[in-house]
Amino acid sequence: MVFRYCFVASGLIAFLAFGCSGETNSSKENTTQVVQENNVTQLFIEEAKASQKAEDFFDQGNNLLDGQRYEDAIKAYDKAIAIKTESPEAWINRGISLKSLQRHKDALASYDTAIAIQPNKYEAWYNRGIALTSLQRYKDAIASYDKAIAIQPKKYEALINRGIALTKLHRYKDSIASYDRAIAIKKDLHQAYYNKACSYALQSNLKLAIENLDKAIKLVPDKYKKLAKTDPDFSKVRSEKQFRELLQ
Repeated sequence: MVFRYCFVASGLIAFLAFGCSGETNSSKENTTQVVQENNVTQLFIEEAKASQKAEDFFDQGNNLLDGQRYEDAIKAYDKAIAIKTESPEAWINRGISLKSLQRHKDALASYDTAIAIQPNKYEAWYNRGIALTSLQRYKDAIASYDKAIAIQPKKYEALINRGIALTKLHRYKDSIASYDRAIAIKKDLHQAYYNKACSYALQSNLKLAIENLDKAIKLVPDKYKKLAKTDPDFSKVRSEKQFRELLQ
């Protein structure tokens, strides 16, 4: 918006310089034209100021979101959106704030608005998938993650979350395939190894559950040893000696 304003202002200055050197007597027609050009310039100035104000509210919202002040963040994003309605980023971050307050349906509506503005926005589809997973709408969540992955195939986060949604539907083979796709992008992806272990444990496949859990633990020992001790996904294999030894 600032670039457009600068471009128009430069054009106006060039026009006035030409007028001053080429015409010594001002006519009514020329005066009207100059007034119209000044009005256009003023309009762009006001638009630039409004755009800057919207950006300021957006930045304020981001700072509040980082500070976990979600209600205040939403208010800031609402102010940004009131000035600049067609801002997918403000709608997305507003949705993240709503999701953080467990207002998943409202968050979903916010992401849908962002998608209506910019259909190929990866972050909107990705976060929409998270909201749908929280609402236990797993099939719809998978469809959202598929959209996100189609836009940015190398984003392993969407593949991991897609795997989680597939696991919730007991589609373990597909969930493992999704985790494997994520690992193909990033070899040391501890979250994917841990989730693979969960999928295998839910199928009572002790060997592969331990194999993948061991990989996750080697990457982040304290986190996954502690988590696996209470994670209900491992209830079918928790009593096994090999599993208990791994967590010692």
